Amino acid sequence: MLILRQGTRAELIVRRSRFLGEATPVPSAEAARALQRERKRLYADANHVVFAFVCGPQGGVMGCSDDGEPSGTAGRPVLEVLKGSGITNVLLTVTRWFGGILLGTGGLVRAYTESAQLVLADATVAELVPLTRFTLALSYIHYEAVRRRFPEFAAEITGEEFSAEVALSGVLPSANYAAFSAAVRDLTNGAAVPVPLPETAG
Repeated sequence: MLILRQGTRAELIVRRSRFLGEATPVPSAEAARALQRERKRLYADANHVVFAFVCGPQGGVMGCSDDGEPSGTAGRPVLEVLKGSGITNVLLTVTRWFGGILLGTGGLVRAYTESAQLVLADATVAELVPLTRFTLALSYIHYEAVRRRFPEFAAEITGEEFSAEVALSGVLPSANYAAFSAAVRDLTNGAAVPVPLPETAG
């Protein structure tokens, strides 16, 4: 799967109707729906704000809406373009300002499909890397030795708390987790083991 590096947009005019397509990275379906609602408010003068999203490490979480266009003529075509792109964690909206000329169902499908394709044509993408977030409790005696090994596994510390012991939170590529866990056990003589949290992606 792929992810967007940054948002992208493109405009299309079809028989005086203006179509504004915008693709934006999102971390979840909830975030996609929230952003879609924000765009509905932003483009209050538009006739339709059609959307589709694909989320999840395998692109298995999807949704779309015709937003008042005839059923199946808008949201579904946009979603099909997204699915074909191999991009996940993305919201694609196509906002339409009606130009006074009816396009018909076939014309709408073509217009929304082309809008979605235009938006993604110049998108900057990267391979999705599954990540594992973890917590790790360490004694002070082992803290520096373990911390020095983080770069070897592309691990990043996202939080630290110092009390009776050091409580770390971090994230690293899921493919490196087993080796990282083994290294921590070895360095601490089995006294510390990272605890994985639910998997994400980025």
